[in-house]
Amino acid sequence: MKLFASAAFLLCFGLWAPKTAVVTSSSAPASSSLPKVDFTVSRGPRDMEDLTRQKVVHDYAAAWQTLAAGLEQNRADLLNGYFTGVAKKEFTETVAEQGASGIHRHYIDHGHTLEAVFYSPDGGVIQLQDSTEYEVQIFDGSRLLHGEKVSARFLVLMTPTADRWMVRLLQSVPAS
Repeated sequence: MKLFASAAFLLCFGLWAPKTAVVTSSSAPASSSLPKVDFTVSRGPRDMEDLTRQKVVHDYAAAWQTLAAGLEQNRADLLNGYFTGVAKKEFTETVAEQGASGIHRHYIDHGHTLEAVFYSPDGGVIQLQDSTEYEVQIFDGSRLLHGEKVSARFLVLMTPTADRWMVRLLQSVPAS
């Protein structure tokens, strides 16, 4: 909670001077099968290094790719590589619930516009906003039950591990 209070203080009192840098998944070392991510970083209490920017873009795209695969195959173990904490718990429960009911979801990802909102001074957490568009199809076996196009916004918290950034929170927020 202290982290969010500090971020709110910095944003409210203008101590966060905006200087932006943009990274896209095409400029980061990533697999062509990963979803497209455009990433904007505003200068905050800690500058974000180029390598960190590239890793955040790659790991966030890989998290969405593994989430889609986990929901399509009803395999919660696929979430282990890029999810932790609340996000992992919630998606593991979702996979278990849909598996128990015999359904699965197929996602067609149309890309993400990611913006860094806060990068902690100690480098231990990044708060992001994601605006994304995707299609979701719900299947019972091979029978399509429902399909829709979705425009969504998410609040994201990512934390570093030894070799990657993990999604700790992925929470839908109302469109502004």
